[in-house]
Formats: sequence, structure tokens, C-alpha cells
Amino acid sequence: MCRTPHGAEDMGSAGGALAGQAAPATASHRGCHHPSLDLVQFKRARLRVERAIKEKKIFTVLGPYPVIRSQLRARGWSCLLRDQMPYFIWTTRCSAVNRRLLQRDQVVNHYSGVASFTTKEGLCVNLRNLTWFYEADPDTFFPRCYRLGAVDERKAFIEDFRLTAARSLLKVALERAGDAPVGTEQPPKSGEGPAGSPQPSQLVEEALQVCRQHLDSVGHQDIDRDAPSPCTTAINWDRFLQDYYRVVHEGAGLVLSVAQQDQCQALLQLLAGHLPQLAMEGNHNVWILKPGAKSRGRGIVCVVRLEQVLQLARGCTSFSAREGEWVVQKYVERLLLIFGTKFDIRQWFLVTDWNPLTVWFYRESYVRFCSQPFSLSRLDPARHLCNVSIQKRCRPARGRHPQLPPDQIWSCRQLQAYLAQAGRAGAWQQVMVPGMKAAVVAALRSAQDLVGSRKGSFELFGADFVFGEDCQPWLLEINASPTMAPSSAVTSRLCARVQRDTLRVVIDHRDNPACPTGAFELIYKEAAVPVPMHSGLKLMVEGCSMRKPLVVLVTPL
Repeated sequence: MCRTPHGAEDMGSAGGALAGQAAPATASHRGCHHPSLDLVQFKRARLRVERAIKEKKIFTVLGPYPVIRSQLRARGWSCLLRDQMPYFIWTTRCSAVNRRLLQRDQVVNHYSGVASFTTKEGLCVNLRNLTWFYEADPDTFFPRCYRLGAVDERKAFIEDFRLTAARSLLKVALERAGDAPVGTEQPPKSGEGPAGSPQPSQLVEEALQVCRQHLDSVGHQDIDRDAPSPCTTAINWDRFLQDYYRVVHEGAGLVLSVAQQDQCQALLQLLAGHLPQLAMEGNHNVWILKPGAKSRGRGIVCVVRLEQVLQLARGCTSFSAREGEWVVQKYVERLLLIFGTKFDIRQWFLVTDWNPLTVWFYRESYVRFCSQPFSLSRLDPARHLCNVSIQKRCRPARGRHPQLPPDQIWSCRQLQAYLAQAGRAGAWQQVMVPGMKAAVVAALRSAQDLVGSRKGSFELFGADFVFGEDCQPWLLEINASPTMAPSSAVTSRLCARVQRDTLRVVIDHRDNPACPTGAFELIYKEAAVPVPMHSGLKLMVEGCSMRKPLVVLVTPL
């Protein structure tokens, strides 16, 4: 049997072999013989190869996956052999396989069309249409999101930004009213406020007007009248936003009367019944800009001013945007923090069929911390982007809490221990895990018709979640080919384990449904939808119109 170094054994066969053809001979295959190889070892190797060929246990792996290789060999599989077709193919990219030439008994770790939910743009588009396919509201688990390159969505974002600013102003007004006597004005900072600016009380009144109209709209109170959009009122929005920035972000003074305080409280309570994201959106109106098709946190920035977002939107047709359209998403401001620090979770799940949709959820996950304490007044990546590739370039903060891990990684078990110490022992099993499962299934259902449903394929995904102050999960993105490179002691252990358990599901469980599947649990399997057979014929009826024959009556003379 041919043995070559890990990572090199399959790289020369990425062409025909991965498309269902026999592997070409390579230097490594021709050089398999070793002078010290005795006859007994050679015979054992030959028998093992013959058995692997007979049982169709030939595999090829492209990429740094030593665990997959070793686990397959332990099951009696052999690496790619000359003149033999691989029956198990694991690659980092779907494009490495010519799907048109795949045979039915070849197993591949990718589906086509998954970009419909594994890119930020695809997830944004398809979750918006979720209610047509599945009884779930994406606003309860996915922060609202817009594509800046689409004119209608850019307009919708502008309206959303303005409405959020009006709500934020009411929240800030109430917060400050709790710190100062009602009806008094907190002194503005020196030099703030240009001549001709409206009085702060007028600013609150304008925000109340906008929120009332928005409440009528979401509550369908305007259904019998031709009401304008809440953002098409007579308010000068450029001036309103500039005054809003001075109050919310620069600490300018604010006047709030007793009547306005009551109105703010009543309006926000009514809006909360219609806006599932009202609590998590906070009061700073922070949005996060993301390149639509990049990963590892590249190009992501947080902004609080509309003009910054629109400036980027105008550049969406530039060369820098060719890799994917920019999306803008509401930032989760009211986060569950650990020792004052932001974190997110990488959660694995496995899809083994799309018809019927079959989803396996991994019971283990890991937590990624930021290196600096959370702050909405400082929007640098060290405080807000939990990606390992970002945080490894950031220095930990001075005075960092001693219980935070130096490598920025926890296991989910460590998170559960922390929650128990914080008096939230049931949050993980009762709120966080069920919410993540529901979000994963909903995201898959939204894109189900767009993914190639090939029998015999499977795919492992990694979903990223943050959690609100109430422990409810918010889905940020879903990653295809999630990294298995260990970045810490925790990820070294878990990444190896999830690969081993993936093979238990896609190989062992397929042959023996009673065998254990490790930490994977089946969370969703719908009924199969019959697929109509298509013979490839041109199914069209051709014909000509028929007219009633003309009848001539002849009267006898």
C-alpha cells in the first residue's frame, strides 16, 4: 500500500480522480517500494489494499485534516491509489470536485449552493423570505440586515437607521430623566450646538412624532388611510441626526417634560410588542458593516453615523467590492458579557441530507473572547470582533480579569460553569441551546430550495452566535468548511473530536443506524418531498386552432 506524507498524498490528484475518474500515477505512487520492506509487511499491505478496493474503501483528503486521514485508515480505508477511484472525498472547497462526473457511491463533504446561507449576503437575503417556507420570525434570532448594493434595501436601511435613532433618543431621554429632575436641562459640553439648532425638547417631540407614526404602521392602524412612511414626515432628517449625534454620542444636554417622559415610556412599551429587537438594539444605534463574502473578520467595521455607511455604499461598485456585496447589520448592543468582555460561540452542525432535510447538532462548542473590555464608545476590533484571526493580533487589556483565559478561548462547559456561578444555571440548557438549534434549522429551511440535494454527500458547518442580556442567541453567520486548525488547548481537543464524530455519523451510522454518533444529536428530519421524474423530453403541446365549419342554408325555390 502506498504511504505518502500527510497533506501530500492527494494533492496531485485533484483533477480527474476527484471527479469520479481513476487517479493518475504520481511520483509518490511510483516510489512506494522501500528496500527495507520485508515480504511479510508487503503481503499485509497488499492484502489490505486489495480488501480496500473490494470494499470500495479508497479515500482522498485535500487540506490539513490529519484526524480525518487517521480515522479513515483505522476503519480499513486506504489513501488514493493509482488507477482506483476514491469513494470518500474530503476537501476544503466544493469547487475542488467536478460534481457532474461524480458517481452515486462516491461520498463528498460538500453540497452545491450552500453560499445561499454561508455568505453574509446570502443569509441576509434568504432569511428575509423565511416566513414563506417556515413558521419562524427571523427578527427573533437574526439581527436585521441589508445589502447596500441593492437600491431598495439601501433605502430600507436608511429608514431603519432613522427610526432606530428616534427610538434611541427616547431611551436616552428616559435614562437621563432618571438621573436628573424632570424638566431640567443637563448642561451641554462647551462648544456644542450650532446657532439655529432646535431646542432639545423639540428634538424629543420630533422623535415622539416619528415613533407614533411607526407604531401606527407596525400595528396596522394606518391600513385604512394612505399614511406616509414614518421617515417621510416634514422633519429635516439631516438636522435631526446631527442633533441626535450630539445628544447621544457627544453628551449634549436634553430637556424632557413630565408629559414627554410619560409618552416616551408608553410608546416604547407599545413598540416592544411589535419589535422583537427593541431591547437588544440598545440606544447607541451602532451598525456593523461586513463584506458579503469574506471570512475571519476581514473588512468588518462598526459605525454609528449614517453618512459613513452611505459613503461605503457608494463605493460598492469599486474593485474592492468585487468579492462580495457589502451588508450592514444591526449591532447587538445589549450583550451578555463575561467579566465585562464580549464573547461569541462557534457551534458546529452537520447536514447529511437535504431531502429530507436532516440536521445533526453538536453538543460541544467553544467560546471566543475579545481581548479588550466591551465599550460602545470605542468601536475598535479588539473590543467587538471575537474572531481568532483578529484577536491574535491584539494585546490583552491591562488589568484584565484573572479568570479570563489568556488564549481567549473557553469550552462551552466552562461557560456553563460561569453561568451557574452567576446564578443562571439553567440558561444554557433551557434558553441558549434551544435557541441555537431553532436558528440553525430556520436558516437551513430558508435556503433549502437553493442547495443541491445530492444523496451521499454531507457537510459540516460552523455557526457563530452572540447572546443578549436575556441569554437569547443571535445568529451572526454560518461558515462552510469551518477551520479545524487548533488555536488553543480547547480547540485542539474539540476540533479533533468533531472530526471523529463526523465520520461516526456519515460512515458508521450509515452502515449501522444503531451505532453511537458521539456528541452529534439528530435535531431535525423532515418528511421527504417527492421529486417528479423528468425524462429530458420537450414537454410542449403544439397544435392549430379549430373553427366551426360555416353552414350555408339553401332555401328551395
